[in-house]
Amino acid sequence: MRPRLKQYAVSIAMLFLSIGSITVARAGDTTMHAVNGVMDLRNTNLSGNIVSLNGEWGLYWEQLLTAINDSSGKLTSYVAFPVKWANTIVAGKPLPAKGYASYSLTVLLPKKRPALGLEVPDTYSSFQLYLNGKLFAAAGKPGTSKETTIPHWEEKTIQLDDDLDTLHLVLQVANFHHSKGGPYKEIKVGDYDTLFYKRQETQAYDLLLTGCLFMGGLFFFGLYLFGRHDKVILFFSLFCLFYSYRIIGSGYYVLHTLFPGLSWVTTIHLEYLSLFISVAFFTLYTLYLYPKDANRYIMWVEIWACLSLAAVVIIFPPTVFTQLISPFLAVMFSVIAYAFYVYIKAVRNRRLGAPYALISTAVVLLVFVIINLQYFGFVKPQKALLFTGYISFFFLQSLILSFRFAYTLNKAKKDAEEGLRAKSDFLSNMSHEIRTPLNSVIGISHMLLEEKPRKDQEERLQVLLFSANSLLSIVNDILDYNKIDAEKIRFEKIEMDLSGIARNIIGGLQSAADDKGIELRLKIDDAFINRVIGDPTRTAQVISNLVQNAIKFTKEGFVQLEIKREVVNYDNVTVTVSVTDTGIGIEPEKQGLIFERFSQADTSTSRRFGGTGLGLAICKKILSLQGSSLQLKSEPGKGSTFWFTQTFPISHLALSEETRQPALVVSKDGRKPLDSIRILLVEDNEVNILVARSFLEKWGATIDVARNGQEALDMVDPEKHRIILMDMHMPVMDGFKATAMLRQKGIRLPIIALTANLPHETAPGLAGLDVREIIVKPFVPDDFLRVILHYTGSSAGN
Repeated sequence: MRPRLKQYAVSIAMLFLSIGSITVARAGDTTMHAVNGVMDLRNTNLSGNIVSLNGEWGLYWEQLLTAINDSSGKLTSYVAFPVKWANTIVAGKPLPAKGYASYSLTVLLPKKRPALGLEVPDTYSSFQLYLNGKLFAAAGKPGTSKETTIPHWEEKTIQLDDDLDTLHLVLQVANFHHSKGGPYKEIKVGDYDTLFYKRQETQAYDLLLTGCLFMGGLFFFGLYLFGRHDKVILFFSLFCLFYSYRIIGSGYYVLHTLFPGLSWVTTIHLEYLSLFISVAFFTLYTLYLYPKDANRYIMWVEIWACLSLAAVVIIFPPTVFTQLISPFLAVMFSVIAYAFYVYIKAVRNRRLGAPYALISTAVVLLVFVIINLQYFGFVKPQKALLFTGYISFFFLQSLILSFRFAYTLNKAKKDAEEGLRAKSDFLSNMSHEIRTPLNSVIGISHMLLEEKPRKDQEERLQVLLFSANSLLSIVNDILDYNKIDAEKIRFEKIEMDLSGIARNIIGGLQSAADDKGIELRLKIDDAFINRVIGDPTRTAQVISNLVQNAIKFTKEGFVQLEIKREVVNYDNVTVTVSVTDTGIGIEPEKQGLIFERFSQADTSTSRRFGGTGLGLAICKKILSLQGSSLQLKSEPGKGSTFWFTQTFPISHLALSEETRQPALVVSKDGRKPLDSIRILLVEDNEVNILVARSFLEKWGATIDVARNGQEALDMVDPEKHRIILMDMHMPVMDGFKATAMLRQKGIRLPIIALTANLPHETAPGLAGLDVREIIVKPFVPDDFLRVILHYTGSSAGN
């Protein structure tokens, strides 16, 4: 046996040894004993004590008396009490289960005593207790036939009058509805407070345990409904819900005491159904919990056995199905024994939570052993022990499900993370594959536009260039949103000129506004004269998206970008950036929708105005991650205003007039700014080679082409080449490895990385390789030229 399994076996053995601590006592083993219908307690101290009224009671078979001296009564015999009729021998024969009878007992009480009470339990299946000729307690109504008998089960604790010194008890019992008949629980007399509080304690145990099982069942049922529909959780929840009725609806019948008007026929059906079906659900729970360790055929035989018993309960009356308790006990113990075997296998196979399942099964086996010992009268009630056993079982099983649920969540998390990685990888690859041909389309379009085409050709080329740029914008939006949604975005904290960013955006979008006949306005607060610390790229992206969105949805009128200073102190400045338009506006009920991804205010706008519906969602997320929020005020047909308020740290560097001006553009007067400069272009795509070479040679450069990293290593000559333009993704040897090997050889030429991926995807692979710049394809020719001029020490004309 494995060491761990030995440890679990020791723990289980300790549980069963606890049975030895149970006080064993036969039903008649009491200190006081009635003889010939009389119990003398005159010399008994009843202060804080309870005495069971066991012993010889007078039996009046098939007689319903109200008093011992009833002249109509004829004593049948003195018999042991409490004993079921099937075990009561009269004239050498056991009494039948169906019938009616009266029992009598005289109790002599001590003179000095506390306030006394009687605890009267239920009988099969109705009783009335008369005290000194008066009705004292009742559960149901005994009669002489099935029609005149009303069955009911309820226990009662009732206080006795203080002036009584003798108790003449007459107990009427009748049964025509159950397979068993007669009294089977002790009637007790003693200190009323002690009896009352013991009864309250018993009810509290049952109510608390029922509440734990019922609420636990509802909790796990909710996990099943709103989770991954794990059948293990479903079957355990149903087991708890059904078995919770068994706790409160049997034993001490607390439910019957709380609701005395409940139908006895209904409650006894529920009592047996809850028992049979709950064991079936426990078997299903075990089967689905460890399917690889359980024999399905054996377990399904057990399940169908329980369901067959449940079917008998539904179809037949109580006189029939109440006889099923013995065959059910055989089924139940076979279920527990086989579950024990399954859990031992699960422990050996190191299944999730198997040790707890094994120990919990040992606990429930102990519980059912004690219940059956109590049922057959071999032990006194062990309420605290049973309560502890039930709670321990439920707790251990809950641990199993908690581990299972946590394991499922972790697995789902890992699957989701793998899915996100797969999505990111897919989008990254798609970005590379789409950007590569787009580089060719946009590059050649620029080249053709600079070759003085005819008017009609120029118009077509402009359409082609616009369409390519639109496609590039869509790709960028999707990739950007994916990165932001995965919370992989990082914000720079560098000096930036917010006013300059606004001017450049307005300048860059002026032609789009002119094409639509829209006035494009810029309004900057004169008090705003400081540089701020922030992320210029992301700030420009938000503002540019808002302005482009306004232009797109405005047919006439104006679009105004305004920057207003709100609050300023020595360290920070709060700025409100707003974009106002006179466009189509947005209906109030749809204003929240436009901030959702892939959404616009109306599906028709996608056809009329185009776009992915990601722009505003990206803006909202970028601002949210920086502690700001995008606001909207709009009126249909009159226009909209989008704005956000953000606080920036101040750099304390005043803006010069030069920094307020738009950036210089490269001269297009025919001069060759790269004249006499030799460049090594490392690129495997022939179209990209054609585009790059055409621009570079037009600008005067001499180009050597290497089609992979190995060729670049063979061709590079620091004496001739001034700069290396290195594609990162190539066959034979990629740009990352080629760059590393160039640096290892001591070649310090400026290297510019060319990639169709986003900079943040490329930069980690270039860490420590002294790559001066990353240019993303497709590139804008003027920007491409500026980078080369910067690192070759040349200058552009004005």
